Amino acid sequence: LGDISTGASNDIQRATSIARNMVTVYGMSEKLGAINYQADSDEVFIGRSMGHTRPYSEEVAAQIDREVKAIIDESYQRSRKILEGSREKLQAVAEYLLQNETMDADTFRSFMEGQEAEEAASVESPADPEKN
Repeated sequence: LGDISTGASNDIQRATSIARNMVTVYGMSEKLGAINYQADSDEVFIGRSMGHTRPYSEEVAAQIDREVKAIIDESYQRSRKILEGSREKLQAVAEYLLQNETMDADTFRSFMEGQEAEEAASVESPADPEKN
């Protein structure tokens, strides 16, 4: 839609957490290598970040941030490309859902495999009261 909405905030939070773990826990960064940078989180007091020291320098922290941002940016561009490449199919799915509210797996598959929208729309959905 050309707009990032607030509805994506949890997705962004989760993607950032995964990317940060890729870099700091799983060693999935060519620049930083296979080193675990995750600080122990054994603090028992509420102000966890107070008095908390990282086991790495500010320079490494900045590198971690750059690596996380690079993963997020690359993933965002890849996702955009995939969605833009399937825009017509996704638009047809959205229109079907506006009319039928639900869609079964076979109907979705027919849309994504490129069958004509009319053919896929003629497939009965589970929400069809005549079918029940």
